Amino acid sequence: MTGHEEKNDFTTLRAEWREDRVVVELHRPEARNAINGAMIAELHEVCARIEADPRPLLLTGHGTVFAGGADISELRERGREQALAGINSRLFERLHRLKVPTVAAVDGWALGGGAELSYACDIRIATPTAVFAQPEPGLGIIAGAGACWRLRELVGVSVAKQVLLGGYRLDAEAALRHGLVAEIVPSEELRASAHALIDRMAASSAMALRMTKMVVDAEGPHPLADDLTQAVLFETADKHDRMTRFLERKKR
Repeated sequence: MTGHEEKNDFTTLRAEWREDRVVVELHRPEARNAINGAMIAELHEVCARIEADPRPLLLTGHGTVFAGGADISELRERGREQALAGINSRLFERLHRLKVPTVAAVDGWALGGGAELSYACDIRIATPTAVFAQPEPGLGIIAGAGACWRLRELVGVSVAKQVLLGGYRLDAEAALRHGLVAEIVPSEELRASAHALIDRMAASSAMALRMTKMVVDAEGPHPLADDLTQAVLFETADKHDRMTRFLERKKR
């Protein structure tokens, strides 16, 4: 594929295919770009196309939010089998294993699965209003799509536990201080800065970047351990009750 092509048959994404990169915007403005099953399927399609025709990926969110988590109404109905299938974790692992550099441009909230989606990318840049948080334990589950191990690798055990266990949020300055993001730029400059980063990478050898990424990324027991743990929690009454209360609060 050459030239510049908009892919308009997605319902939850806006995708732009350029000669030297792919630009994908999470686009569910009615739900703060929350990640639902349809978005997962469409992101798999994006990954498949990049695997077939490799080029760097820029991932961002519509408006002033990156992604307000996973869709709780869908999560509430998931059980053991869905957890073992790793619906979100397998996508994020596929994204992480793309042979090309991936950049997440984060403006505003990156919550739960939205934060985990950004962790799966190679590099993150943020605006001053960016916030990374993992509220999953309050909903009776773990952050089961990568945060329990990727966040540890990105910011260290102590900070990861503060976020995952203590409920602390990493604002842009904290994320920069702990190395989660590469830089903070004004919101109106976010995409331009992300493109400039990809420009710098595009000037390098594509094969050298691919091999560097392959060497840096190490194997581990995840995401299987995440899926097994989540499979237990998805079946608990506590999880269902907590998510029901969450959804009822949203209706008020």
